Amino acid sequence: MGGDLKPEVVHLRGGAVSIVIDASGPGLPVLRYWGPELSEADARSLGLGFGEALPVNSPDPVVPLAMLPEAATGHMGRPGLRGHRTGTCWSSAFALTDVAVTGGTSRFTAVDHRADLELVTEVELAPSGLARVRHELTNRGTTAYVLEGLEVALPVPPHADELLDFTGRWARERHPQRRAFDRGAWVRESRHGRTGHDATIGLVAGTRGFGFRSGEVWGIHVAWSGNHLTYAQRLPDGRSTLGGGELLLSGEVILAAGEAYRSPWIYAAYSPSGLDGLSAVFHRWLRSRPQHPVPDRPRPVVLNTWEAVYFDHDHARLRALAEAAADVGVERFVLDDGWFAGRRHSSAGLGDWFVDPDVWPDGLGPLIDHVEALGMEFGLWVEPEMINPDSDLFRSHPDWVLGPAPGVLPVTIRRQQVLNLAHPAAYRYILDRLDSLLRDHNIRYLKWDHNRDLVDAGQDGLASVHDQTLAVYRLLAELRRRHPGVEIESCSSGGARIDLQMLEYTDRVWASDCNDALERQAIQRWTGLFLPPELIGSHVGPSRSHTTSRTHDLSFRLATAIFGHLGLEWDVSTATDEERRQLRRAIVTYRGLRPLLHGGTVVRVDHPDPSAWVHGVVSADRSAAVFAYVQLATSVDAVPAPWRMPDLDPDRSYRVTLLDQIGPPATAGRSDPAWFESGSVDVGGRVLGVLGLPPPLLAPEQAVLVRLDAVGEPHRQR
Repeated sequence: MGGDLKPEVVHLRGGAVSIVIDASGPGLPVLRYWGPELSEADARSLGLGFGEALPVNSPDPVVPLAMLPEAATGHMGRPGLRGHRTGTCWSSAFALTDVAVTGGTSRFTAVDHRADLELVTEVELAPSGLARVRHELTNRGTTAYVLEGLEVALPVPPHADELLDFTGRWARERHPQRRAFDRGAWVRESRHGRTGHDATIGLVAGTRGFGFRSGEVWGIHVAWSGNHLTYAQRLPDGRSTLGGGELLLSGEVILAAGEAYRSPWIYAAYSPSGLDGLSAVFHRWLRSRPQHPVPDRPRPVVLNTWEAVYFDHDHARLRALAEAAADVGVERFVLDDGWFAGRRHSSAGLGDWFVDPDVWPDGLGPLIDHVEALGMEFGLWVEPEMINPDSDLFRSHPDWVLGPAPGVLPVTIRRQQVLNLAHPAAYRYILDRLDSLLRDHNIRYLKWDHNRDLVDAGQDGLASVHDQTLAVYRLLAELRRRHPGVEIESCSSGGARIDLQMLEYTDRVWASDCNDALERQAIQRWTGLFLPPELIGSHVGPSRSHTTSRTHDLSFRLATAIFGHLGLEWDVSTATDEERRQLRRAIVTYRGLRPLLHGGTVVRVDHPDPSAWVHGVVSADRSAAVFAYVQLATSVDAVPAPWRMPDLDPDRSYRVTLLDQIGPPATAGRSDPAWFESGSVDVGGRVLGVLGLPPPLLAPEQAVLVRLDAVGEPHRQR
């Protein structure tokens, strides 16, 4: 638009959401509104503000709360830009020069002539209601500009007075924590060089007491797979923001003349109906992407060999395992760690991506042929970003390892170092090895692992997490270009690299190395707040958990795993005949439910009893649903609270049918409810949503699943 600042008010609409941006200048654009959809007249009326009272002892002009807050405007909170030119130009003062709006996308250009910087802010609002915002900073000067941080800030209203975020550790990822949205800043940093086990997958602000089905909520997600930060800030004047961006290490980004840095996308969603509404916005957007794997191809049932055989790559045992897997209905067989040169244990071989001739004298071909003859696809585990000091690659190229200074290695983690993929020769080597593996074998799936944090990660004496992250994206993109039919899973010692930017290049995530069904209930519930079920790998482990040593019935393990991308992490060749029959029935059931589970709306119920959880998936037209009642522990109440099933059509009747193919749960009462005893019942959608059904009295760590199918025509109430 070449300097024309019209329109002064930018109004973006999508998914019953409005974003109103004041672009009147002279400074940076100000997000005036983010919430329920407005008319054009309403948007214009508030776009330029109503004027604000000025408190005593404050800057004379009203301080704007821009999407890039600046100290030069009088803002005394967290600045959006931090950087300098050898100590000068440390405070920016941008003036808006151009506004461009096309459909749901707006682009704001601003210049700081004093600091010789240009800033472009992009704001997009998708039809799903999901917004995303990022900045791009360009050095228009003749000297270097040291960038220390470039972050997006999104205002939220004062009545959003409670925060929800997540923390965790290995095998216990994404557990929620709540706090009041008090004055000050709540900052979550991840310095792992990957998204991190303890990283918050998102930050949510909402009205006090918000739940899955109630309250207004505003949530953000930082789409970056390296170091990053997320924050919530409430200023003394009451104004509040959610924000975040990449966490840059000292000296990591130094912009030469003409160079630019682009911040990660900050994804943002508003819901007037609690966390489930937030999930629906994220899920709709992810499912709308052209590369989304569903519905073009149903998610195949997976068997991964790790917990079945570990490093014991005995050919006869693997062939028997493949036969047992095919017998119960597995559709994809994945050979995990241990197939490449020198890899008899976890301390050696990473980097030497050649099939081990000692273990596989005839190569992988015979096993792949056997797997395919059984009607399954073949997949393979790789960890391309890591290197063992005990490897031929390390011995040949120790200079390809990330470290704080030339010739200096960081501490080892898991007896591993990090291969510097920003080094051109190292990048070409890994690309060539993976390309050769995929070209020479019919591998349809890569389980892409990443098992250590990036500690002291640098090259040529400079911090290099930023460059490493971009190199990983380039590598994945190039492999996808060369082998478009190969699916890739993002695994990072479980769930330590789950973010929307990694999902631009991958087809699912491994939520956790923990397959304990009880732990998985929480891990999958909260991972699913942002990701739909079909993107979350969810496997049935052996009866005794590899990570916790808990023992669970097969029915509970299946009832947990079926609400995701189902797989097995178990030596099913050792399963009993009855267990195999149960697996066959459950997998047939899962296949029938796949269109519903992987295309419907996820529903989680604010159940009054914390010892039990209720969740389900309802089809888009509300003609069908599947719900689970999960008893996590013993209840204080002798009689469990009713099992409500919301989001159904209140004017239709539904046949509720027990999914006993998953296996009968253990009950602990003298008798069960009549509907449970009979196996099915017809009930109105309004009754199921408001009152519900009496659940059976389950023993702890048991679950009941039901399918709901609409019967008859809708009956509208008078």
